[in-house]
Amino acid sequence: MARRITADVLTFIVALGIIYIGASFLLDPAGQAAGFGFDASPTGEEAQFLTVKGVRDIVSGVLPLTLLALGQRRALGWALLCEALIPLGDGTLILVNGGSVAIALSVHYATMVLVVVAGLLQLKVAAVRERELARVA
Repeated sequence: MARRITADVLTFIVALGIIYIGASFLLDPAGQAAGFGFDASPTGEEAQFLTVKGVRDIVSGVLPLTLLALGQRRALGWALLCEALIPLGDGTLILVNGGSVAIALSVHYATMVLVVVAGLLQLKVAAVRERELARVA
C-alpha cells in the first residue's frame, strides 16, 4: 500500500510538474528559455519555436495521468521509463553545447532520476497486483 501511494505521488509530481513547465513555455517562451540551461537563449519572435517544447511537455504530463486514471500501471511504468529519455537528452544536449552544468545536473538529470524511480515503482506495484490476482484465480 505504501509503495502504491509513493508511486502515485511521484507520478503526480512528475506529471503536474512537466505540465506546468509546458504551460510556462507556451505562455512565455522567451522568459523560460534562459532557465533551460543553454548559454544563449532566443528572444522575441525567435523564441516562438520553444512553444513546441511547451506542447511536448504538456503531452508528456497528460500521458502518465491518463494511464494512471485508467489503472494501466504496467503501461504507466514503461511510459515513464521511456519519458525519462527526454530530460536525459535535454541535459546531455546542454552539456555537449557548453551550457550550464548546474542546470543540466540539478534540473534535467535530477528530473530523469525522479521519473525513473516513479516508473520502476509503478512497475513494481503492477507486478505485486498481478501476483495477487493470480493467487485469487
